Amino acid sequence: MSQNPIPEYVPLAEAVRSGMRENVHYGAVVGLNADGSIGYARGPVHRPMFPRSSAKPFQAVAMLRAGADLEGESLAIAAGSHGGEEFHAAEVGRMLAKAGLAPDALRCPADVPGSAEARTEHIRAGHGPDPVLMNCSGKHAGFLTACVRSGWSTHDYLENGHPLQVLVREVIEELCGEPVAHTAVDGCGAPQSAVTLAGLARGLYSMRTAPAGGRERAVLDAMTEHPEYVSGTGRIDTDLMRRMPGLVSKVGADGVLVLGAPTGETVAVEISDGDAQLRARTLVGLDALRALGVDVSAVADRLRVAVPGGRETVGEVRPL
Repeated sequence: MSQNPIPEYVPLAEAVRSGMRENVHYGAVVGLNADGSIGYARGPVHRPMFPRSSAKPFQAVAMLRAGADLEGESLAIAAGSHGGEEFHAAEVGRMLAKAGLAPDALRCPADVPGSAEARTEHIRAGHGPDPVLMNCSGKHAGFLTACVRSGWSTHDYLENGHPLQVLVREVIEELCGEPVAHTAVDGCGAPQSAVTLAGLARGLYSMRTAPAGGRERAVLDAMTEHPEYVSGTGRIDTDLMRRMPGLVSKVGADGVLVLGAPTGETVAVEISDGDAQLRARTLVGLDALRALGVDVSAVADRLRVAVPGGRETVGEVRPL
């Protein structure tokens, strides 16, 4: 019998409508205890996967090691996936100007603001897509800053063989404690390194437990102190980090989320269907943190997602 090529994902969340199960979100989730050992695991947590933007904190560490003079809001947005709001665009512009570069140095795709309100205002003002507004432009500005400070070329900073991307890969392997299984092209054009879900959790845990005053801790401190620059107004990462002080939260595309409690417990989630509506990964991740003994009562409302029916709520999405 030939081997089944589909990973053995497990049911992690269910949607119930008017008392009947409507569908199920499958995936994998892993949780590390405060000592770094695996204390919670469901599904194929040792299978390579793409962390997508959940790997941005690792990439930000590489920027700092390359000499990028990033701190505060600029370091937070370099590790983030912003919503293209005015203050995001302004910060990216400041980063580029400080590095002596113009916005056309960015090699990420052009985009419009992510939130409906900001997008509507942008279009009404007669503006079109702009690379500065792309949710990864902060990371790209950080990449470029690192290249300028290290004297590396900037026109090809997204190439796999570029010194910066070689350094990024080395940092990911170091923090995650395993070799990169595959390299692809991410949605923003940057190299994307595949690691296991357990490796993703281990990477954030390594940053949390790194010596105080180091680059790894600097990235996490910037993220927790400036969550609006990591994500945006009212978005998941911002909301969780604001309401749970010290928590690190980083969403990744196609169903990924990594969470790190200030006490060390760390969770990584992958929802196999991509979780396009962002309704499953957060509650699954918080449920795993709770299983590890972390108090998530401050964001207890995030453990359920309402299912609407007409003008009423007729069900919920909840962890299994």
